[in-house]
Amino acid sequence: MRNSTKSEDQALIKEQDFFSSKLERRSFLRFAGAGAAGMALVAAGCKKDKMEAGFYLGSGDIGILNYAYALEQLEAAFYTQVAASFYTGATQAEKDLLIDIRDHEIAHREFFKNALGSNAIGGLEVNFSSINFADRTSVLGTAKAFEDLGVSAYNGAGFLIKDAGYLTVAGKIVSVEARHAALIRDLISNGSFANSEVVDANGLDKSRMPSEVLGIASAFVKTKLNANDLPTT
Repeated sequence: MRNSTKSEDQALIKEQDFFSSKLERRSFLRFAGAGAAGMALVAAGCKKDKMEAGFYLGSGDIGILNYAYALEQLEAAFYTQVAASFYTGATQAEKDLLIDIRDHEIAHREFFKNALGSNAIGGLEVNFSSINFADRTSVLGTAKAFEDLGVSAYNGAGFLIKDAGYLTVAGKIVSVEARHAALIRDLISNGSFANSEVVDANGLDKSRMPSEVLGIASAFVKTKLNANDLPTT
């Protein structure tokens, strides 16, 4: 096995370890390669008094980081519930793979939480009432939707990120999300890992802007998100 970085090792830690030992904010910033400019950006922060309803995501890079943090919260919550009581007929191989994905999503969530520090939005209240967690088709179908949405979200928001350090981390995370998406698709139907639903005629993954992504995700999130100040260019 190759030597792994600290951040990669943390992605393999089980959920209980994240709750008992939080990542330090400066560890993420070192991982991201964010220098003084990134630190100043975080210090600027999002303005809490701009919250019109629900959680105010903020503006600039802070807003985009909170946007990504919200999506990672949603995915982490979903896979945590999946792994807490697996669907009927789940094989051991499927359980192991879904647990790995859960741990990755928890690591992503904690990275953003600690990078944002006091500027991070609170914990989202999710709504999974439409999902039958005892049914393989329902669980994997939802996982597919979440992973495809996540990949398109990072692809669509990448050009909005100004800080090179944050952009580097986003690129590393979206590649992991794409691996998840490919795996889930293959569990549903072997060979469907990169079909025309997600890859265009140029061989490029599709992308979505934050407004579209948040609209889709809202079906699974009770907490209102104020994205009024997210950058669009």
